[in-house]
Amino acid sequence: MRLTGSITALATPFDTAGELDLDAWQLLLQLQLDGGTQALVVAGSTGEAAALYDAEFDTLLRSAIEFVGGHAGNRNVPVLAGTGQSNTAKTIEQTRRAAALGADAALVVTPPYVRPTQAGLVAHYRAIADDGALPIVLYNVPGRTGGDLLPETVAELADHPRIVGIKEARSEPERMAALLAFKDDGFTVLSGDDPTACRAMLAGADGIVSVASNVLPAAFRRLADLARTGKRSEAEAWDGRMSAAYEFLGVESNPIPVKALLARQGIGHGLRLPLLPLSAPHHEAAGQIADLVRELEQTCRDPLAA
Repeated sequence: MRLTGSITALATPFDTAGELDLDAWQLLLQLQLDGGTQALVVAGSTGEAAALYDAEFDTLLRSAIEFVGGHAGNRNVPVLAGTGQSNTAKTIEQTRRAAALGADAALVVTPPYVRPTQAGLVAHYRAIADDGALPIVLYNVPGRTGGDLLPETVAELADHPRIVGIKEARSEPERMAALLAFKDDGFTVLSGDDPTACRAMLAGADGIVSVASNVLPAAFRRLADLARTGKRSEAEAWDGRMSAAYEFLGVESNPIPVKALLARQGIGHGLRLPLLPLSAPHHEAAGQIADLVRELEQTCRDPLAA
C-alpha cells in the first residue's frame, strides 16, 4: 500500500438529536468515491474523534470499510483510522481495534496535550509500529497538539518497516522540503494543509490529506493530478480558484465551517459540544462558498459525464 493523491479526512455527520447519522455518512462516502478520492480517513480530528464513543468509532469505521469494499472499482481506496491518543498504550489499543475492524492503516497524531520530548515521540511511534497491528502514518499538527514532530525525529522513524508515511500540517515550505528528503518507496510524504497543498505537491509531496475535499472531492482530485504530474501553471490556476474556500474553512475551528457546507448539501446537522455550529456573522459567506463549491465540482464532473 502506498498512499498518494487526494485523501479526505472525513467529517462525522450527526442527526438533529446529535446521534450518528449513518444515512448521511453513506451519502458522504458516495460523494467521495464519485469524486475520485483516493483514500479516506475515519475518525481524525475533522471527524471529531475526541467526541466519539468506542462503539461509534467501530460503527463508522466498519461501515466505511464495508461501503468502499462493496463498490466495484473502489476496492483499492484505502481506509485509514485515526487512532492517536495522549498515551502510548491507549494508542496501541485503539490501533488494534481499528485493525480488527479491517482498516488498511492508522493515522497516528502526535500525543495531544502531554507534549513529549522528541525522544519520547520516537519511543511512542516505535512502540506502536513494533506492535504491528497496522501500518502507521505519522501525523504532525502542532497547532492542535501542542507538540512538533521535528524532521530529525522523522528521520529516526522513516526506516521502520511499519511506518509508511507522514501527514505534515505545518505550512512552511522549509518543513516540507526537509521531509521530502526522506521520501522513498516505503515512506510517503503528505501535506496536511489545504492552502499550501498545491505548492507541496509541486515540490514532490505524494498527496494531500484534506478537509476541504469533504465538499470538493472532484476538485481536489483534479488538483492532485495536476500538481503531482508537474503541470505547474494549470495546478496553480486551479488552486487559485479554490482559495476563497480555503479562507472560509479557516474562519472558525475545524470542522465547524466544513460541516456548515456539508449541512447545506443535506449531509449532517451540527457538531458535538464544546464545538458549536457556524456563527451567524459567517452565514452569508457560507452561502457564497456553497455556490463556489457547486461550480467547481460541476466543472470537474461535466467532462466525466460526457
